[in-house]
Amino acid sequence: MELSDLFARFPVLRRAAQAEEVLWPNPRCGQPPAKGEEVSPGEIADAAARLERFAPYLAQVFPDTAEDGGIIESPLKPAPVMEASLRARGEMPAGRLLLKLDSELAAAGSVKARGGIYEVLCHAEALALEHGVLRPGDCYGKLTKARDFFARYTVQVGSTGNLGLSIGVMGAALGFHTVVHMSADARQWKKDLLRQKGVEVREYAGDYAAAVAAGRAASRQDPMSYFVDDEHSKNLFLGYAVAASRLRRQLERQGVAVDREHPLFVTIPCGVGGAPGGVTYGLKAAFGPFVHCFFAEPVQAPAMLAGLASGLGEKISAGDLGLSGRTQADGLAVGRPSGLVCPLMETRASGVVTLRDRRLYDYLRLLYRTEGVFVEPSAAAGFAGPAVLASEEGRALLARLGLEGKMEQAAHIVWTTGGRLVPGEIRREILGETFSPEHVF
Repeated sequence: MELSDLFARFPVLRRAAQAEEVLWPNPRCGQPPAKGEEVSPGEIADAAARLERFAPYLAQVFPDTAEDGGIIESPLKPAPVMEASLRARGEMPAGRLLLKLDSELAAAGSVKARGGIYEVLCHAEALALEHGVLRPGDCYGKLTKARDFFARYTVQVGSTGNLGLSIGVMGAALGFHTVVHMSADARQWKKDLLRQKGVEVREYAGDYAAAVAAGRAASRQDPMSYFVDDEHSKNLFLGYAVAASRLRRQLERQGVAVDREHPLFVTIPCGVGGAPGGVTYGLKAAFGPFVHCFFAEPVQAPAMLAGLASGLGEKISAGDLGLSGRTQADGLAVGRPSGLVCPLMETRASGVVTLRDRRLYDYLRLLYRTEGVFVEPSAAAGFAGPAVLASEEGRALLARLGLEGKMEQAAHIVWTTGGRLVPGEIRREILGETFSPEHVF
């Protein structure tokens, strides 16, 4: 399809191509999903059970999970001071603000700890059962003594940063030879941390897609290698989806209702789409029409916006719109959306919102000042969700959805996706009052 034809059919893409901040409400949200979907709710239950089996092992190799019995989960925290500050700026609709602090997840310090760690564990379990290192009914804690076995195998992944960290941390802990192919967008401190843990890091001058392609090609050359494919992996998706049932229990414990009179809005930063897609799939299975999930993307890398708004999925990229893909939100520096996730989100995602990099820094600094919570730039993108719902365009959307009169009873969750492992000197730099404008898009 010619670009002019695409813009004529989907005016939001014309605005996105000009790097404008946009809100795209998904007109297909709530319609029956397509038949023959690649993921089922039963598979999410299986994923949750697998993580339970690995809990005794995780409690040993990651001591910061021991208190929770080896379950890697993040807090759900009210943010009343941030809420008041945003409301005073006209960037917070009625309702209460909550933070889902995946920025504090144990082991890997980001939402990628969910999917990335889960996929490595899936592979480890399959190998261990196949070769008799594990037998059905065994306590998985015995895998702490299987490092020599896993050292015969390689795990590889292409990443802009946080997925590489999660795969690297988990792969190295098990004993795998772990290779992370990192794009030019990846932060140096993430490369350094991986190398400190014994992970092989290969660097590329190209973007995320180039790193993934290189990793995929390298893995194919090694029969003992397993490639974690961020663009198409069902296991990554399932690991993320497990978060929904755990969030439901957290909401119940905090007395937060989610029903017809109490809508829940969730905004999740989005790169290739695996993490926000998995979380959204699980939340829609848990709460149905009463949860409204939005993806937040940088104006220069609106991969999921392009894929969903056009209906072309992975067949279109931000580059096709003439955008650079460059952003300070390294985890979101993705030009093309996941081919697995796009079809699943066609009827589940409520919409996509984009924002400029300057606002990422504004939100993360405000969050630190008001709540004492540090997040990295990509993790602050979720605050664009409440902000856009408080705008004239957002209020019009709420009215169309019949939600305008229910907002006083609403809850807004901003999914803060990473930050725990950021070194102190980098934190101080990020929180500084000045930064180079030539590096912000």
